[in-house]
Amino acid sequence: MSNAANIHYLPVREDWLARRTEEPLEPGLPIVDPHHHLWDRPDWRYLLPDLLADTNQGHSIVGTVFVQCRAMHRATGPEAMKPVGETEFVNGVAAMSASGGYGPTRVCEGIVGHVDLTIGAAAREVLEAHIRAGGGRFRGIRHITAWDPDPVIMNPAYTPPRDILFRDEFRAGFAQLAPLGLSFDAWLYHPQIPDLTALARAFPETNIVLDHVGGPLGIRGYAGQRDEVFRGWRAAMAELATCPNVCVKLGGLGMRING
Repeated sequence: MSNAANIHYLPVREDWLARRTEEPLEPGLPIVDPHHHLWDRPDWRYLLPDLLADTNQGHSIVGTVFVQCRAMHRATGPEAMKPVGETEFVNGVAAMSASGGYGPTRVCEGIVGHVDLTIGAAAREVLEAHIRAGGGRFRGIRHITAWDPDPVIMNPAYTPPRDILFRDEFRAGFAQLAPLGLSFDAWLYHPQIPDLTALARAFPETNIVLDHVGGPLGIRGYAGQRDEVFRGWRAAMAELATCPNVCVKLGGLGMRING
């Protein structure tokens, strides 16, 4: 990966992880892991055996939810349909798990894929293709909208415009979710939380899941500004919390961008 990409991801160090082992606090508590990825990239592989190695450590992980990560997109066909390949891949992994041959955890029992919502109402056709490919497991999409004026903070794989959540074409695509019973995972940075609040209020029938606790930034221009960042993040989160169609996933605070 490039240096620009590396600012977002820390390499896994098994030797460091092995230095400490913690016993599960409540080993009998049923848990659904609501956010994980699977991928096979050069020097970076995380597939079913790797996931099972993590889930089989004493907790009662009864099921998991896969969230889009640009894995196994189709190599050919219309550009808008290429992300359906990810759902096809993940549903295959889910079928393997459902056989019972890999333990009791129902891996990828829920699938969150990707659709480019900026294609407007045409997003419905892609959503329906995901539903067909998902074998009853497809639950919604994530369209990453994380933006910052500092290009180093930006993930080079995603280059959304600053105002994407307000654009007509994006909202026309977003409007296709609720009629199909699908949710929207939001991944953005903390200065954008008010944009998500406006979107949630404009579409009160659409269930929205805020990923990574709203993406508080702590590097580059935000370094050394923890108190100021926290005040802004807290105020924005309090306002977002007035939207009954929004919930928050706790996690994703181990990235370099958090400082």
